[in-house]
Amino acid sequence: MTLVTSVVTQLHKQHYFLDEAGDPCFYGKGKTIIIGQQGVSLYYILGMVQFEGDLQPVRNEVVKLQQEIITNPYFTGIGSIEKKKQKQGFYFHATDDMPEVRKLFFDFIKSLNCSFEAVVAAKIPSLYVHKHNANQKEFYADLLSHLLHEKLTIDKRLVLNIAERNTSTRQDNLELGLQKAIARFTKQNPDSVINPNVVFNVQNQLTEPLLNVADYLCWSIQRVFEKGETRFYNYMKDKIKLVVDMYEDEEIEEGENMYYSKTSAIIITNKKGPSAT
Repeated sequence: MTLVTSVVTQLHKQHYFLDEAGDPCFYGKGKTIIIGQQGVSLYYILGMVQFEGDLQPVRNEVVKLQQEIITNPYFTGIGSIEKKKQKQGFYFHATDDMPEVRKLFFDFIKSLNCSFEAVVAAKIPSLYVHKHNANQKEFYADLLSHLLHEKLTIDKRLVLNIAERNTSTRQDNLELGLQKAIARFTKQNPDSVINPNVVFNVQNQLTEPLLNVADYLCWSIQRVFEKGETRFYNYMKDKIKLVVDMYEDEEIEEGENMYYSKTSAIIITNKKGPSAT
C-alpha cells in the first residue's frame, strides 16, 4: 500500500531494507520488568540498508550463498541449519548462524556497494511509559520515524522492504511511524516542503533475501550495545553510515541523541545497561 500526500508521476524508486535486533519487550507477567533477563534485550535496534545499483544480482548472490551452505558437507548436521532446512528453508540469520557461516556472509556484505543506518533505543521503562504509552507498536513506530524523517525530501518513491515482526509491522503502525517522521521533519524544518511517496512492503527473510544483509548489520550493532563486543562492528564499519543512540539515559532531551558515523566510532564506554526503573 502507498501513502501519498500529493500526485507525483513517474517517480524512480529508492529501496531500503529494514530489520531489527533485540526485542521491544519490557514486562512479564503482572507488569514485572524483565529487561535484561534471559532472552530479553537491554536495547532495541532498527536498521536499514540501501544498495547501489541493480538489486536482483545481489539477491541472486544471497540465494546462491544460501544454497552453498545447505549443500556443503562441512555444514551437514549443524542444528541451526538443519532446523531451518526442515521448517521453511535456510536463510542467513546472525543470531543463529555458526561462526564459519557468519564470517562467510560478513565477507560477502563487505564486497557489496551498500550503506547502513540504525537507531538504537535503550529500554528505559519510564521513557517507555511517557513517550510510547507502554505500547510496543508505538515504540517501533517511533524508531521507524527516526530512520525515515530525513529521507522525506528525496524526489523518489521510497519502497521500504521491512522484515515482518508481529503487530509492530502491521500497515496501520507503519503509517503511524511515517506520520511521526513527517511531524519530526516539519518541526525541525518548518519552511521546507515534503512530498513523501512511500510504499511499505512487509516480507520475511526468505521471500526477500536482501533482508539477510539488514539482519547481519543490525546484529553487529547489537553486539556492541548488549555485550560490549566491537569486533563485528569494526569489521563492517565501512558499510555503517550512521548509528543514532536515541536514549542514553532518561534525562536526555529530544534532539540530543548521540550520533556515530564512520569517522566517529561507537566506543564501549558509551554503552551501558538502562536502568530498570
